[in-house]
Amino acid sequence: MIVTDLYPLVFWAIQQAPLTVLQQSPCLSFYGSSPSGKTHFFGTSEKPCIANTGRLFPDHPPLYIDEHDLNSAQLVWLEHDASALDASITSGKDTQFGHVLDTILELQSESDSTHNGQEVMRDSVPFARVLHADERSALVRMEQGSAQAVDLRLPPFWKSVLLPQHPMPLVPVPSKAIKRVQRLLDGIKYDAEIGHLVNTLSTGQMKKDIEFLTGEDPNSPIVSRHSFSEGVRIAANWIKERVEETGATCELKPFLTGFGPNVICSYPSTAVTNETVLLSAHYDSRGSFGSLRAPGGDDDGSGTIAILAIARAIAKNGIKFKRNVQLCTFAGEEQGLIGSRAYAGELREAGADLTLMVQADMLAYHKAGEPPQLGLPDVIGTTEVTQLVANLSAIYSPELKVGFTPACCSDHQASSFHQQGFPATQVFERAGPIADPMYHNSGDLSNREGYDFNQVKSIAKVQFATLLHAAGFETSQGAS
Repeated sequence: MIVTDLYPLVFWAIQQAPLTVLQQSPCLSFYGSSPSGKTHFFGTSEKPCIANTGRLFPDHPPLYIDEHDLNSAQLVWLEHDASALDASITSGKDTQFGHVLDTILELQSESDSTHNGQEVMRDSVPFARVLHADERSALVRMEQGSAQAVDLRLPPFWKSVLLPQHPMPLVPVPSKAIKRVQRLLDGIKYDAEIGHLVNTLSTGQMKKDIEFLTGEDPNSPIVSRHSFSEGVRIAANWIKERVEETGATCELKPFLTGFGPNVICSYPSTAVTNETVLLSAHYDSRGSFGSLRAPGGDDDGSGTIAILAIARAIAKNGIKFKRNVQLCTFAGEEQGLIGSRAYAGELREAGADLTLMVQADMLAYHKAGEPPQLGLPDVIGTTEVTQLVANLSAIYSPELKVGFTPACCSDHQASSFHQQGFPATQVFERAGPIADPMYHNSGDLSNREGYDFNQVKSIAKVQFATLLHAAGFETSQGAS
């Protein structure tokens, strides 16, 4: 964050604030959004701007962040969004914020925690200081390393996001990009070859993949895929190798010291074009209350195995794409979309021409008594891409009940793709709030009631169909 010699940074955290306030007060800077997508963060270090901005937010007193709070420190937003959680998993659970905050503030300096030789916390938590708090959220100043692992200390229904140290660009999705998606949407109809290809996804292989990623496979060395664990690095290399086997070119892209890398895999186009279609998931996971076990079978091992299944189907069917294709798995999602934020920023700086991006996060939990479902984001995302995915679901996975979910937000979101100017949306396991009782829990394994590989396949079929329609393709049987 930028601080002048004369004045500290003045900071606002505003719920439901329209992002047009940046146009009304051009000296104001954007610092991202909360995990729920409902709170946006703004700041300025220009003294003349402060009075004008205060008039825009009359009910929200500003926070003055002095230089001491920024040197070798990190601002962390903590949040509990009850609207994103089904009552069946929150009933009777202690979600009082005072308890959460006390847990963090009472932490004393600790030695690094390890489990089976796998480091899960890089740093100690010598102290934290609350800058703002209400019943469901807080802004806390913490040491850098401690802040990056604070999610290990939170209850399952609380999320943290590390705010960027410098203002972020807020780039609207260009009308040209939206019109291109709209043309694609207008031309969508059933394609028999795509119908065949999406049905070649293998649930048997998905089961093998998730058991390795969660450590359920006795031959897997993975205990945790927390972003700072040894397990996340094992997973990154394993994912890279599996996708490379399908003919992609993959690289591990570090983005911040201590975090596992992003895994970026690319399939070249058969035509001369810069257009790119991107499918993604996040492969990191988290536990709660200091748990050393973070298997992440649903969150987001399920999205990751969908990406792997699509990669394998590409190879099995000899598919060559007319446009560039990327399959990406991001780390740092649980700490505030940090890996995808870095990669989206890299693409923006490079002037990438992204046709669309679809993020898969939590696909496997199927609540008893309900039909298989597909949830689409109700807060943040590109409407045209969301509609495209919904239409393709009706065509290729009609067994899915499609609706909106408040379970926002994953790597398609604010600080990542959509608010950096790329058409993007998310696919989720339920048209409604989160209902998985093992959400952010050490029991998030695949061998349990409610973990539905058929639902994962149904949603992956929609992702794959979106990719095939948007990128165009050729197989040994012909072109589409």
